[in-house]
Amino acid sequence: MQAVSRAELQKMSDEDLMEKFQSGYEQAFNLLVDRYQDRLHNFLYRYTHNHQDCEDLVQETFFRVFRSRDSYERIAKFSTWMYTIAINLAKSLYKKKKRMTKVTIHKDPDDSEDRPMKLEDTDILPDDSLHEKMCIDELEKALMKLSEDFREVVVLRDIQQLSYEEIAEIADLPMGTVKSRINRGRAQLQELLENYYQPETISA
Repeated sequence: MQAVSRAELQKMSDEDLMEKFQSGYEQAFNLLVDRYQDRLHNFLYRYTHNHQDCEDLVQETFFRVFRSRDSYERIAKFSTWMYTIAINLAKSLYKKKKRMTKVTIHKDPDDSEDRPMKLEDTDILPDDSLHEKMCIDELEKALMKLSEDFREVVVLRDIQQLSYEEIAEIADLPMGTVKSRINRGRAQLQELLENYYQPETISA
């Protein structure tokens, strides 16, 4: 196997790097992580709105990419393949958490020493420039008010700036459904944010 320098690897496309990774160059995988770590974090945070979940999902996504490298075929863009892994992991976590929220712990009325247990999220969000401006904070709150179906496609389109074709492949939806959900999601965001943004803020 002919040696390839890091400088040469850096010039390669994502798909070329995956082929190099499949042939044994782990450095190619490291470069893919460098390219996508921030973008993946950005996407997953807006999907989960939870820093710890987001960090866990980013790590798990790259672990799946590493472990499943031989299943990747160049007929798909690397980014589409990776985002498909990420969104499936995020959906699985979301469903798991929905099941967990249905479990409640009640006070035993026959035990005077028993008190109701409150399950609260005590995570304190670290200082983050993303949250310093109120408008960004309001946008993220509004995104979390959208249904999962709408939030997924709006984030992929307007924040990650993926094409409609990529989103259709990632979400496994017909193109018409993707466009409809994006438009309806944007319309709901405009309503939620009307006190903070002008309507033209939501991209066309």
